[in-house]
Amino acid sequence: MLRGGRDGEEFRLLGRAVLGRKTKEIVPRLDASTIPVIDHENLDRVTAETLVERGVGAVVNAERSATGSYPNLGPVILARAGVHIVDGVGGDVFERLKTGDEIEVRGDGVYRDGVLLATGEHLDFEGAERLLRSSRETVGVALESFAQNTVEFMRRESDLLFSTLEVPPEVSRRIRGRHVLVVTRGYDYREDLATLGPYLRDVKPFILAVDGGADALLETGRRPDLVFGDMDSVSGGALRAADRVLVHAYPGGEAPGLARVRNAGVREAGVLAAPGLSEDVAILLAEQCGAELIVAVGTHVGLTEFLDKGRKGASSTFLTRLKVGPKLVDAKGVSKLYPTRLSVAHLVGLVVAGLVAVSAVAASSQVVADIFRLLALKLRLLLGI
Repeated sequence: MLRGGRDGEEFRLLGRAVLGRKTKEIVPRLDASTIPVIDHENLDRVTAETLVERGVGAVVNAERSATGSYPNLGPVILARAGVHIVDGVGGDVFERLKTGDEIEVRGDGVYRDGVLLATGEHLDFEGAERLLRSSRETVGVALESFAQNTVEFMRRESDLLFSTLEVPPEVSRRIRGRHVLVVTRGYDYREDLATLGPYLRDVKPFILAVDGGADALLETGRRPDLVFGDMDSVSGGALRAADRVLVHAYPGGEAPGLARVRNAGVREAGVLAAPGLSEDVAILLAEQCGAELIVAVGTHVGLTEFLDKGRKGASSTFLTRLKVGPKLVDAKGVSKLYPTRLSVAHLVGLVVAGLVAVSAVAASSQVVADIFRLLALKLRLLLGI
């Protein structure tokens, strides 16, 4: 591995190519020795943060990491972390390369055995910042497009709002009347989980993990009651740790994730067919099963986060929240409204510890002992005993 790019030197990095048209599917296979080759228009913040965590030094993108249509933070996050971005090399790169090839990223080109295979544009920090600033001025256009797409999606996918999900009876029974914590490995999920300790300890909600959200829970020492999703970004260990696994299938019933679950050694898994994103179906599942409250981790929804999901995903999420309404709350709101409370056991422990400390001091000091005797005498006089 050789890096450059400082003091006018041309950037050079050798590594093993890992190809994936869906970035999240290749993340578990990435490390500092690999170079991801992706097909990801408008790289979102969560994906960029994940790539940085995996330690990659360069990213080759067939699409443009920032089109300027809305202010996506992904390219800025990568560039700030020192990750070299080669943008817009074209979809042909997936035909010229295969996973496992030893490649070299040199400047704005991609080489194998010294032969130039693809050329793009080096997107540096200044360029990413410039695109971010300009996109903030035109975000209204993206918002108008989002509104139009939402109306079209509602016409085409009305089943998402009005159909009844075929949820296993056992899952419905366990959720009814309880709080449900829906965990996705999305925006600020680590911070969300860290602030929910008192809530989780006292309320003991039903924990529903969406795909990689199961691994996020294991990082904190917690196990999901149910893992739901298409299973493209969850580890086998997380699947085996769950009480139950439910695979998200296409409306026609096809469930590619079922094979992934079987390969992980999980033999008992259900299938739930529904349109929309897995995290949205998970929220609708909890609502249909009679959850008292649904607390969302990693699914904060501002304008940029909506647009990060793409046209179909943004519409699905918007309509889901429209249906569920006030029953759905953000984890950060719960942590602020749910302060840490001392239990009776904690209070008893504090009182006992205080009495022991006072007794020890009184026993070792005649002056302190006399003071306590006087206080006891005054108390008896006041009470008439």
